[in-house]
Amino acid sequence: MNAKITDFQAKMELTLPAPRIRTPQREGLAKRFSPSDSNLDLTRLAVVGPALARAVKSRKFQFLVILPSQILFWLVIFTGIFGVIDPTKNFATAITWYIWFALMFPLTLAIGRAWCVTCPFGGFGEWIQRKTLWGRKQKTLGLGWKMPKPLAEYGLLIGVFIFLGLTWAEEFFNIAGPGNPILTSYMVLGIVGFAAVSFLLFERRTFCRYLCPLSSLIGVCGTTSVIAGFRPKDRGKCLNCQTKDCMRGGKEGYGCPWYTYPATADTNTECGLCSECYKACPYDNISLYAQKPLTSVVAPRKKPIIAWIAVILLGLVLFQQWNALPSYATVDNWLNSAMHFPNYPNPIDYIGTIAFVAVIFAGLAFLVSRAISFRTKIARSFNAWFAPMMYAFIPLVGADFLARVMPKFINHAAAAVATIPSAFGHPVGFGDFQILNLSWLLRLQYILVGLGTVGTIYAISKIAKKDLDQLTQHKTLARIIPTLIAVVVGGGMIALYFFMSGAE
Repeated sequence: MNAKITDFQAKMELTLPAPRIRTPQREGLAKRFSPSDSNLDLTRLAVVGPALARAVKSRKFQFLVILPSQILFWLVIFTGIFGVIDPTKNFATAITWYIWFALMFPLTLAIGRAWCVTCPFGGFGEWIQRKTLWGRKQKTLGLGWKMPKPLAEYGLLIGVFIFLGLTWAEEFFNIAGPGNPILTSYMVLGIVGFAAVSFLLFERRTFCRYLCPLSSLIGVCGTTSVIAGFRPKDRGKCLNCQTKDCMRGGKEGYGCPWYTYPATADTNTECGLCSECYKACPYDNISLYAQKPLTSVVAPRKKPIIAWIAVILLGLVLFQQWNALPSYATVDNWLNSAMHFPNYPNPIDYIGTIAFVAVIFAGLAFLVSRAISFRTKIARSFNAWFAPMMYAFIPLVGADFLARVMPKFINHAAAAVATIPSAFGHPVGFGDFQILNLSWLLRLQYILVGLGTVGTIYAISKIAKKDLDQLTQHKTLARIIPTLIAVVVGGGMIALYFFMSGAE
């Protein structure tokens, strides 16, 4: 009897009106969201639109997208533990570090959170939490905790520190060198276990929103992409909605697992492309939209947390360039000797490099805010300058990460492909093939960083007009100073690649 009452109450919760906390604000709606809104509804395209609409409406959609990567990563775990010791011939290490990690960056820069749609870590945890592979159930498994509010306010910043820790561990244990294949398996198993426990402790995709090591990297760098995510067709209609099924869940879909309210979304940073809001909306008012490249860099309100993530990621990728040079080895060896630390990378130079880059950019933003802004509290605010400037550098950060991982893909992609038949007992002999020679690899890295620099300069011009012109009478300087910084940083990155000579 009690079970029936509980089920009835759960079903009734789906239809109860959402409590109205404040009066909907219609004034300024178009001005606020029109820069970030797109008219290109992908589900209405002439050829692929109807098929795409049916796919994302289906409850089996995400399961079918996740299943291939789920199989692949369990195969990675198995072959890393039981396969050959040579990392260049082991399926686990070759596929993970020569193919997956390298291709994740162009996928992110072009499509945004495309990896999140097919992610085996979040998918596995969500299957356990929901107690179903694709069905819509009212009751979930686990404690259903919310992320504590003081932590939730830091958003993706939590994930970037977890990513820094994982990256340091990967370098220290030589996991992605690649080193011993079993270490790759243990790392993947650790992430799967961490995700599963998080899904059992917390509600929805708290893991993906706050705790996933890759979420901040993908979310921030993915703002360059052409996919806007799921957005309302008419934001005004959302203001009249009484049930908010997109957030609370409806008959056909769960409430947004990422805690992203489509009606106020102006960026793709926190849209996991899971399509639950599309399924749940009873008014057919949500769809999947494309946008111009860099729209989610230029158009949204600039959040200081995203800016800090961008500068931290910039510091990390510059560290990963510097650590391939002899000068870094000298510093690292000296620190290890002085501290009796066992081996590379010393945590002091690792953290110190990232912090140094962050302090330099924060200092530049502070100086600019004091030098050319109006003498008002808002105009002289540090975040009013720092956040827009770091948003503009996102294209360069993403391009540099892509350029940094390219050598492994270019030099070893064929070897990685060769491990696939080898994993099933059928070795092939084309593993030594390289896609490009060293000179062309360097040219590719120069081009990628050059494109990132151009993207940043373009973003500076647009962001300055939108966010900085109102803070200063020196509008030209507000463009020239960040542009000069971008040219210097981009040129420095190219110089580092020249001295690295294609180092992996």
